[in-house]
Order: sequence, then structure tokens, then C-alpha cells
Amino acid sequence: MNPYAGFFEQLSTLRVAVVGDLMLDTYFFGQIDRVSPEAPVPVVAHQRQEERIGGAGNVARNLRALGAQVELISLVGQDEAAAILQDLLDQAGIGTTLLETDPARPTTRKTRVLDQQKQLLRLDQESTQALDPEKESRWLARIEAYLRSERPQLLILEDYNKGVLSPSMIQSLIRRCQELHIVTAVDPKKENFFAYQHVDLFKPNWREVSEALGFQATPDAERLDHVHHSLTDRLHHQVTLITLSEKGVYYQTVETAEWLAGHPRQIVDVSGAGDTVIAVAAAAYAITRDAGCMANLANLAGGLVCEQVGTSPISPDSLLTECRRLGWLG
Repeated sequence: MNPYAGFFEQLSTLRVAVVGDLMLDTYFFGQIDRVSPEAPVPVVAHQRQEERIGGAGNVARNLRALGAQVELISLVGQDEAAAILQDLLDQAGIGTTLLETDPARPTTRKTRVLDQQKQLLRLDQESTQALDPEKESRWLARIEAYLRSERPQLLILEDYNKGVLSPSMIQSLIRRCQELHIVTAVDPKKENFFAYQHVDLFKPNWREVSEALGFQATPDAERLDHVHHSLTDRLHHQVTLITLSEKGVYYQTVETAEWLAGHPRQIVDVSGAGDTVIAVAAAAYAITRDAGCMANLANLAGGLVCEQVGTSPISPDSLLTECRRLGWLG
């Protein structure tokens, strides 16, 4: 079967668990009409406010938009932001039975002020403290019980270094998924970068790779091959997928390697593009086991969501239309 066709046909039966840092993205849209007399700063006349699911929740929302069945496993505080997120997740049809509440911490919230489509300011409310070890142990036992009973085909680890994914949590989840033959994929960040040993799909961006491996350089084919081997020497994973902003994506396995150019787009906002890439890439790999198909779909989807303001899920109709236009569906 054509792997692209298989991807779209099997999405509705895909069961996914997303573990990681959940956030509430708040947007204040307005228009600058003058400079403040109190300080040399613009005054934004407020027009409207929007609340959106961010972080690991945006990965879950992308998967749900594609038609997959999704369970979100994350940590929130006991506050207004948590209540808003619960309503938004319920509306999106995302499972939250494993959403843990910690009254000692705030729910991560990122507030952005925009003049039309231009971002002026971002205010972050968050805690990066790890969960208490005893609470983490009880939570992990619940997660592992869910994995054993529900057997999702895919688990995505979405790490923003906000305290949900500790090294012990990461290693325990990967081991359990290996035992249960559940595909694992990770979107890593700085603090736990090399904790994700033996995952199936490892998806950093170029800046994250450069910082983790300690070099400053622009990507080229030889350097990308070197990066892949440096990563596999330490992580022993199956597939590397490196996002390169407007330069596209690079993927490599034991058998193949390819640098895919970015698709020309009218870029409006890159917020959440990485969430879309890992969601589509992980789903495609879990369904098809075809690394080339996985990279092509992820590269295309990441560009499509950059045409929207703020964190927005991929439109399955847009993705399908573009795949047809490119002749991928045969």
C-alpha cells in the first residue's frame, strides 16, 4: 500500500499517549494607537482575547485534529489556567484521566500581546520544579497501569523542561513501552537531552542539537550525518529527525538519509510548529514505519501551520490537499 494513503486511512484507529509539559497560551489582540505618557512604551487598544492549548497539549490537539484517539498525561496547578485548560481539552475530545494536579505549583501560562499579527510582548507564569518524588512514583504507577491496560500504539514525550519529565520518569516510560511494543517518540529540550535512550524517533531542532553537542555551525550534509551518528552513539535510537527552520528537515536511519527542502510558505507565526512536526512525524512513523514518508509529511505539516497566527493544529484537509497536489497519494 502507498504509505501516504495508509497514513490517512489508519489515523482514526491510532491510539496515542502524549506525556509532557502542558501550557495555556493566552493571546491579547489589539492595535497600537499611541505611546504611553507614563513611559516610552506603546499603548495597545484591546480588541479580543483568545485561550489556546499549548505545549504537550498542542501536540495532543494536533493528533486529535488528525483523527487519532489521544490521552494527555501532564501536570497542572489548582488555578484558573488549569480550569480553562480542562474545558478546552474536553471540547477538543482529548482524554485527561491522567492529568495530575499539584496545588503547590502554577499551571504554565504564556500570555502574548499582539498588534494585528505582530507579537509585542510575552509574559510567562510557570514553575520548573520537578514533582515531589513520592507523588511522581504514585503517578508513574498509574501511567504504567494505563499503558498495560490500554496498549496505545504510540507514546510521545514532549519535553519543555517545566518539571513533568524527570530522568527517572523518562527512563521508566521508555522501558515500559519497549516491553509493551509501543512506539516512542520525543521532542527533547536542553535539560534532559541525553536521557531519552532507546526511543524510536528522536526529533530535535538544529539549535538544540548544536547546544547539546557543543558546536556552532550551519548545517550541511556532512555535518548532519556526523550529528546523527553522534546522537545514535549516545541514545541508541532508531530514527533521527532534525528540523532546520526554513531549510526543511533532515532524517536518517541505519538504511537511509535525506535532507528535505522546506516548502515555500507565507510565514506568519512559527509558534507551535515544532509541536505539529512531532505530532505528524510520530503518527506517520507509528502507522507506516516508513521514515521517508514520516519526514515528508512532518516537513509539509510544519510549514502549513506557520501560515496561522498562534498555536493552531494542523488541518487534515489542508494536509491531504497538499499531499494530492504533490502526487504522494498515487
